[in-house]
Amino acid sequence: MTPQLAQLIAKLQEIFQINQPDLDFGIYRILNSRQTQINDFLEKTLPNKINAALNGNFEQANNVCNHLYTFFSRYYDQGDFISQRRYKGDTYAIPYAGEEVMLHWANKDQYYTKSGESFSNYAFTLENGKKVQFRLVEADTAKDNRKDNDQTRVFALIEPKIKTETDENGEEIQTDIRPIEENGDLLTIRFEYKAVNKKEKQSDYITQAVEKIQNFAISDEFQGIFKAMPTEKNKNRTLLEKYLTDYTAKNTADYFIHKNLGKFLNQELDFYIKNEVMNLDNIQDSTDFSHIEQNLQTIKTIKTVAKEIIAFLAQLEDFQKKLWLKKKFVAGCHYLITLDHLTEAQIQATLDNPKQTTQWQALFNVNISGLNAAELCKNYPHLVVDTSLFELKFQADILNNLHDLDEKTNGLLIHSDNFQALNLLQERYKEQVKCIYIDPPYNTGSDNDFIYKDNYQHSSWAAMMSSRFELARDLIQDNSGIWVSTDDGEYARLQILMADSFGNDNFVGDIIWNSRKSMSSDALISGAINHTTFFAKNKVVLDKNKSKFRLPETKDGFENPDNDPRGAWKLDPMDAAEIRENLSYGITNPNTGETFYPPEGRHWRFEESTVLDYLKDGRILFGKTGKGKPAFKRFYEDAKEKGKTTNTLWDDVGTTTNGTKLLHALFNNTIPKEKLNKIKPKPIEFMQKIFQLHNEKLPVYMDYFAGSGTTAHAVINLNREDNGNRKYILVEQGEYFDSVLKPRVQKVIFAKDWKDGKPQADNGEFGGVSQIVKVLKLESYEDTLNNLELKQPASDLFAQNEALQNDYLLHYMLDVESRDSLLNTQHFTKPFDYQLNIATTSAGAYEAKIIDLVETFNYLIGLRVSEINDKRENGLVTVQGTNTSGEKTLVIWRDCEKYDYDRLNDYLNRHKINPQESEFDVVYINGDHNVVTAWEDSDGGLKTLKVRSIESEFLARMFGE
Repeated sequence: MTPQLAQLIAKLQEIFQINQPDLDFGIYRILNSRQTQINDFLEKTLPNKINAALNGNFEQANNVCNHLYTFFSRYYDQGDFISQRRYKGDTYAIPYAGEEVMLHWANKDQYYTKSGESFSNYAFTLENGKKVQFRLVEADTAKDNRKDNDQTRVFALIEPKIKTETDENGEEIQTDIRPIEENGDLLTIRFEYKAVNKKEKQSDYITQAVEKIQNFAISDEFQGIFKAMPTEKNKNRTLLEKYLTDYTAKNTADYFIHKNLGKFLNQELDFYIKNEVMNLDNIQDSTDFSHIEQNLQTIKTIKTVAKEIIAFLAQLEDFQKKLWLKKKFVAGCHYLITLDHLTEAQIQATLDNPKQTTQWQALFNVNISGLNAAELCKNYPHLVVDTSLFELKFQADILNNLHDLDEKTNGLLIHSDNFQALNLLQERYKEQVKCIYIDPPYNTGSDNDFIYKDNYQHSSWAAMMSSRFELARDLIQDNSGIWVSTDDGEYARLQILMADSFGNDNFVGDIIWNSRKSMSSDALISGAINHTTFFAKNKVVLDKNKSKFRLPETKDGFENPDNDPRGAWKLDPMDAAEIRENLSYGITNPNTGETFYPPEGRHWRFEESTVLDYLKDGRILFGKTGKGKPAFKRFYEDAKEKGKTTNTLWDDVGTTTNGTKLLHALFNNTIPKEKLNKIKPKPIEFMQKIFQLHNEKLPVYMDYFAGSGTTAHAVINLNREDNGNRKYILVEQGEYFDSVLKPRVQKVIFAKDWKDGKPQADNGEFGGVSQIVKVLKLESYEDTLNNLELKQPASDLFAQNEALQNDYLLHYMLDVESRDSLLNTQHFTKPFDYQLNIATTSAGAYEAKIIDLVETFNYLIGLRVSEINDKRENGLVTVQGTNTSGEKTLVIWRDCEKYDYDRLNDYLNRHKINPQESEFDVVYINGDHNVVTAWEDSDGGLKTLKVRSIESEFLARMFGE
């Protein structure tokens, strides 16, 4: 094997990710399971094709290998394919189709797939139950965001130091940072993500970290981290080294999935050949035709071989794209529901459950000892029941008693990557969301707020935001829009990005919020504001309904000095900007006879006939003495109906410090102060002002960067104030979901005011509200990868046909061999037992969990659920509702062993579900059946019942087929 071929094969092994056998997660595990076939293709089939095409010309073969190596190296970087066209002079060319203004970034044609959770907090559990976590303390920001700079970033064990930070009040806080620390059952190992010379390797820093940790006096309880975990390549590997290798690999590679890698690489290949291989000047000046012929033969070979490699890579990337875009399963569903929705027997069951009563004491600090069910509901009607603390049957009994379930459900909390949540919600909430507000990571690089690919900080952020904008846009109503907060760092890019996603004509305004009062002495200019940019879904529609885009009018400035029976009033100017001939008449003061005309360049606000009516009605006054210019008497009752316009400067809604103080009031010492201080939530007043602008009491609000749950808090507060029925959808992926967001929602449902973690009563009342909140946990992209199992076809399937074998390997292998593990509809015969391995820690530990197929299917078909009859212990669940076409729909899930043909037909007959009598337009049923779908009536007319297979519908909807 020549050095050129060996170099090419090594690069392709890196690109196909089969050169890291120690990595046993995600796509690495899948490809390593087919390492033999891939290596056979690279080491045998590929060289044979090159040699055959060039008739054994080794010099030409080496030239082809060099070109192939150069080409694929140019577009590959640590698991990702980056758009990097290079012209002479080390410049780049950008695809451009003649648009007036075009936004481009390096990863524009890719999906950003990283989870920030394992970046800053990565944990695993030892066999004895002790927990080990890797915590990222600091992350350097690349000073020069170019691909060819001389630095890269690595994870390194942090050195002991004192870290000084300035809080929102300008006070310095010093923290002692130690690399290794034991605290009870938790061992914390702290890292920094620092810039080093490009020649340095992450593996060397892992080795250094392991050595330092081995020399640290770790107690016997945590010695399990040194348990031997040898591999064929690394005989001395320990459990600690395995997790460190996984941790660094997960956070330094595979950030993106290309949307159409085959098209991209084929275009780039043509570009490369024309600019790097086919030298037109040499052809024009050449007198030796054999040289031209040899060059064309080289080009043909490069293109033929490269296209096969591209086909293989495209299969891999398209497969990952398919997994990324696949609608994810609902891995868990439970409810938060106030006592006033429960029967007395159900309330008694909560009293009999020590898990629930313990949670009540921890969250609400209430004394329920000695109370029976009736007394408990009377005294605390808004105590929040968490059905995740009960057996499934308890939740089923509650839902069975509720009618118009979706209509009565106030909130939806989703624990998931926000792309996957938005993707699953497409059918159910298409054009249903009144307002989206998000406070995404600001991408400062200093607070570990966003994990980005080295040298692609801003393009990583743009790729992440853009793909989520595409999904969010389809959920928004035409007469509303989306609000996005950021600071000065990404503001300029955000404006262009939102214009690219929503249309430049749909920009409405940018709110400047005075977010902090303290000054930073370290900055050149101390930042004091945040931007919140608002784009409409359709500004034309919003303009037509601008009267509904108003803040509520306050009583400030309204008085009633003349005891007008119509109530408090204030004087408004009579004139408005611009000259309008039909509104430039004279108004005569009846007290003095003096006639007034609009000031220069302005016009009167009302038509002349209206002014005459207002004069008779006492609505136009002429100053305190009756001798001044005319002014309009505006009554508070009228103003309250119309509301008032907002401006772009908000300095009346508190600062970030107010948001943090509110969290401290809610949680006190149940969550460490340092953790709460890092959250930096928006103040509740800021959020309420945004939602009040939309001026409706029945809309749906969404926040898919939910953080600590301020959006839900604001919506609940507004409903509490005006008895509205606003609904909220919150999506959060990080650790805050269980530790902050969910308990915060529970607390603000129970009581309006909090201090030191305790509810504050007002005249004996806590000011709680009645609520039903659904809580979902979705399968993650990593879960999808980790549940994949490739089923290899029979060994002799392609034995006699090498060409067919290569075609299968290059184009079909992953799709065919993974089919059953992605969605095995054969298991739908027992739908209540369908299981997947779901990750329970950020390090990838998992446990088998029963997947909620019923809930998943409801979202796949966009069903608006009215009633559920959940008798899964008997083998049957039925769901009634309305589909996206407005058809009344029934979904029947059955254990096919318990509900065979005869029993199913008996059930349908008893409930009059047939072509003759059915009240339903569409019926979905799982499993085989012989249900009658057509009937000829006495007049010879044909009546039909749409009976559809759940399995086929599920498969089509999940994969968008």
